[in-house]
Amino acid sequence: MVSILQSPRLELLSADGWQEYALLDSGNGQKLEKFGPYRLIRPEAEAVWQPGLPSSEWKSADAVYKPAPEENGGHWEYRRQLPERWKLNYKKMSFWVQTSASRHVGVFPEQSCQWDWAEEVIRAAGSKPRVLNLFGYTGLASLSAASAGAQVTHLDASRKVITWARENQQLSGLDTLPIRWILDDAVKFVQREQRRGSRYDGIILDPPKFGRGPKGEVWEFYKFLPDLLSACRAILTSKPLFIQLTAYAVKASAATMYYAVREMMSAYNGTTSAGEIGLSETSKVRFLSTAIYARWLADQSASDSRLQDR
Repeated sequence: MVSILQSPRLELLSADGWQEYALLDSGNGQKLEKFGPYRLIRPEAEAVWQPGLPSSEWKSADAVYKPAPEENGGHWEYRRQLPERWKLNYKKMSFWVQTSASRHVGVFPEQSCQWDWAEEVIRAAGSKPRVLNLFGYTGLASLSAASAGAQVTHLDASRKVITWARENQQLSGLDTLPIRWILDDAVKFVQREQRRGSRYDGIILDPPKFGRGPKGEVWEFYKFLPDLLSACRAILTSKPLFIQLTAYAVKASAATMYYAVREMMSAYNGTTSAGEIGLSETSKVRFLSTAIYARWLADQSASDSRLQDR
């Protein structure tokens, strides 16, 4: 008789709250997206099917990112002139979008379901939890969490994207929100926070597959994630509120993320969930999975006790 391990129930989360962004179509290793008034074509390895829209729709794109043979290389080909950057809105946030040396444009639209979840958890807490956002990129998760009432520490290893994040804060009219902007290596910062006795109620992690810190420190997802999760556990309060972990372009599965976060939070009363996040095409025929995630949420009784302690 074969014994089958009871596996976690994995979910598919679609970021459907957008008004100014849309995934118009996907296929042949690409995706056709609308960012405000402009259409962009970018590589997408998950789009292994045929496009659903006629070729004329794809030909109407304003710019196409052409990948180079090397993994992270490539360049943009412009069919029409685009502004250096343009404004996009999501609910109460405004932010700058622009084509850059990479295929990235300053926002991962599928992450909006992560912003919404963390914001809902923070608002329900009814307090002002301390939240650490590691690998914070252009700041949208930080702005969302802070607008819900959190005191946020935002960390990234790139001075350029921190400047971009602060510009997004100003563009959104959220200048007074309590956000601390930190340029540092994630692992080193968390280790220092532990020595300083700093504690956080919630942690958001969105690590890349590979990256470098401001002083050339090397980040490799598989090599350093276990140590980072362990270090993050050491800077949690005695009754933490939530953990959110997202990963892109890695060979790990959602189940891998589930067990990593469940083990990290085994000493606390809460629930771990995991799955994939992505985007639904405007046709609603297909869901394009773009990342995997795991979340841990404190049990309600633990949250109530945490509030009473404050």
